Amino acid sequence: MTQIALIMLAAMTFASALGGQGSLMSRSSRGRTPVQATTDSILRANTQALLNAIAPGDTAVWNRLLDPGMIQVDENDVVRGKPEILASIQPLGPGLVGNLAIDDFKVALHGNVAVVTHEDNEYLDYHGQVIRSRFRMTDTWLDGTNGWRLIASQVLAVQKDPPSIKLDRTTLCGYDGRYAMTSDIVATLQCAGDSLVMKRAGHSDRFFLPEVRDVFFEPGQPRTRRIFQRDAHGAITGFVDRREERDIAWKRLAS
Repeated sequence: MTQIALIMLAAMTFASALGGQGSLMSRSSRGRTPVQATTDSILRANTQALLNAIAPGDTAVWNRLLDPGMIQVDENDVVRGKPEILASIQPLGPGLVGNLAIDDFKVALHGNVAVVTHEDNEYLDYHGQVIRSRFRMTDTWLDGTNGWRLIASQVLAVQKDPPSIKLDRTTLCGYDGRYAMTSDIVATLQCAGDSLVMKRAGHSDRFFLPEVRDVFFEPGQPRTRRIFQRDAHGAITGFVDRREERDIAWKRLAS
């Protein structure tokens, strides 16, 4: 596992442990029962122990706090059990400095089970370059004969819009035209300001910003891109509406 992946794993388990703490603390002190207060205290202590064990690669702490049947699904859709998680815990190499800030906690207690969902901010100085990430976690803790143990965790990377660039007017307006997905589904693209506007009968206008030349994104929809295609002479022939790795093709119609 790469050092960045290790930080991501640390983020997930860090967030998992803090999940109970954050959500419980969000309740009024008057509404918290002694059981909730105890859960808060235990999960907070577990969190600190896990955090302290990351940099030196202390697998003993992780081994103690993870249930033997632990299942983890990370943001790259990799499924790990406890042995694989422990194997990934290694001392951080030189040039890596990171910290995590936990945010937006919600917890549901069901007897001896705590289900937590929360978002977590990560700051990572990677050899002098700062990487900031945010994760959405859903974790399950079980309070058994050996105390609270993490039994399941799923992490999602919270995506944001990329930075946009400014295209010159000739390049931007060069995408203007009518595009068809089918004979019945036709849209018009027009340059407006720094964006492209998609107009389609019966639908609200949609606005796309350039990420790089020939690649546009829709603000608030970071999972999608509109990627324009060109022929051997550089003429635009259409674009694909890409949702992650899946494409829907639109063909440019003759003027």
